[in-house]
Amino acid sequence: MTRIGIIIGSTRPGRNGEQVARWVYDHASQRTDATFEIIDLLDYPLPHFDEPISPLMGQYKNDHTKEWAAKIASYDGFVMVTPEYNHSTSGVLKNAIDYLFAEWNNKAFGVVSYGGVGGARAAEHLRLIGGELKLADVRTNVALSMFTDFVDFSKLNASDYQVATLTTMLDEVVAWSRALAPLRQAG
Repeated sequence: MTRIGIIIGSTRPGRNGEQVARWVYDHASQRTDATFEIIDLLDYPLPHFDEPISPLMGQYKNDHTKEWAAKIASYDGFVMVTPEYNHSTSGVLKNAIDYLFAEWNNKAFGVVSYGGVGGARAAEHLRLIGGELKLADVRTNVALSMFTDFVDFSKLNASDYQVATLTTMLDEVVAWSRALAPLRQAG
C-alpha cells in the first residue's frame, strides 16, 4: 500500500498547521488507495542543521538525524502543510528538509499552504526546494486564505471548493507516488 506522510510544517505555539493537517488527514483517511499519517515536526526537535557531512553522502552522525531519516524513508510521498512566513515556508520545515537527501528522492509531494494570500509563495519555494531533492511536486496546491478559510484567523473553515481541490491534490500525490515506485526500487 502506498504510504503518504502529512508533514506539519510549523512548531509555533498557537499554530494553525495542526488543524490544517488534521483536516487533510480526515479527508485522506477516507481513501482506500493509500495510507496516511501525520508527521508533526514537534515530535522531531531537530536543531539547526548540525551534521558534519553533507546529506548527499547519507552518512548521518547524530541520532536525531538517523531517526528523522528512518521516518522519511518509510514513505512513498508527502503532503507538506506549510504556513507562509515572510514570503516563504517556515524555517523549521526548511531545516527538516535540509537534513536529508536520498530519503526524499523519487517521491511525490503536494502542498497545502495557508496565509494572507493562501501561502502561495511558501508553496512555490517548496517546489524549488523539492526539485533539488528529486521530489516531484504535483500541480494542484490547496491554498487556504487566512481571510476566507479561517474564522478570526485561527479556526479553519475550509470551503467546499477547497475540499474539492484537496481531493484532486491527493489523487495526484497518490498517482505520482505509485508512478515513481520503480525509480525508488532501482535506487
